[in-house]
Amino acid sequence: MSGVHQKKILLGICGGIAAYKSCELVRLFRKNGAEVRVIATPSALKFVSPVTLSVLSGNEVMVNMFPENINSDDLIKTETSHIYSGIWGDIFLIAPATANTIAKIACGISDNLLTATVVSSRCPVIVCPAMDEDMYVNEITLRNLSVLKESGYVVIDPEKGELASGLYGVGRLPEPEKIYKFVSDYLEHGFRDFMNRKFLITAGPTYEPIDEVRFIGNYSSGRMGFSLAKAAVDRGAEVTLISGPVNLHTPRKVNRINVKTADEMLSAVKQNINDKDYVIMSAAVSDFKPTEFYSGKIKKNHHSNLTINTEPTPDILDFLGKHKSGFKLIGFALETENEYENAKQKLINKNLDIIVVNNPRVQGAGFGTDTNVITIIDKNLNEKKFPSFSKYDASWEILNSLKTI
Repeated sequence: MSGVHQKKILLGICGGIAAYKSCELVRLFRKNGAEVRVIATPSALKFVSPVTLSVLSGNEVMVNMFPENINSDDLIKTETSHIYSGIWGDIFLIAPATANTIAKIACGISDNLLTATVVSSRCPVIVCPAMDEDMYVNEITLRNLSVLKESGYVVIDPEKGELASGLYGVGRLPEPEKIYKFVSDYLEHGFRDFMNRKFLITAGPTYEPIDEVRFIGNYSSGRMGFSLAKAAVDRGAEVTLISGPVNLHTPRKVNRINVKTADEMLSAVKQNINDKDYVIMSAAVSDFKPTEFYSGKIKKNHHSNLTINTEPTPDILDFLGKHKSGFKLIGFALETENEYENAKQKLINKNLDIIVVNNPRVQGAGFGTDTNVITIIDKNLNEKKFPSFSKYDASWEILNSLKTI
């Protein structure tokens, strides 16, 4: 039986040429036992008839927040239709979603019935972008889509093909049958493919104290590890996140443990390693620490030339590789030269299942950015390279790679 059977589908339609495909979507949902209500933006009606949508859905198309000629008895119900619609639906599908509507949702703007319903919706929201390639690949649009994903919205990526402009490129709305199958599968199973799986993830830098106000550290922001934690939770996992000093919000449902030094991180890893299915070491652990800690603050005028002796910090990844039992181990390699050769050697030496490689010299990669450029190498030395994308998208691909090991 279809995943949409006896489900309530709220379909949002925006003003793009791909709106004509929404008619077939309504027909597919109704044919397979779903109840459908349509919310269209005023510009959507320039491309598709409300009469057609009403006949196909069996319900009046909702367009305006404040319809004209309304009876006083229906005033309260109509003025809060965005609330009732958001409660009514089992899923809210927006297909097509224009760059304008995507930008509004990302910013929380609710200036029409569709966007107001998104803000008030209690059900999962699936967004299907459709626009010309130049609009889709625009940095602002991609950033807005990343905001939606990181906020829990589901995005069905557009396809390559002939566009309304006559150009060929990415931005084409997938065919209705494909969107229908996606929604049906989501309603039946969701993206909960890591249900009952337990993750241990490390993130951020470690600070190795020199005195009470100075330390040896690095520029890691922790965003990659926090994105991994959020993506894993979004896919149903139970996540413990061990983080060095960062200024990031803890993802919802993530158990966060704060540490400062490499020794503290190793201790926290040892205490939380039992019964884990996956361990992802994305933290940028300092390689060295001072051999001596100075009490108080070292005064500048007391030292014309200050020498700080160091020693190696504990190699947490090496420890896990040597004591791997019952879990898959994923490491990161930040390399500035010979990155693939060095990463493959690290993968072998540390007994990893997967290593994720990036080079901070590549634009869009490294510390302090919202994006990353990664290559995933598995234990069979198979490589999969990716272009620059958000760290949340990178996390999603890393999780996908876990399904193959």
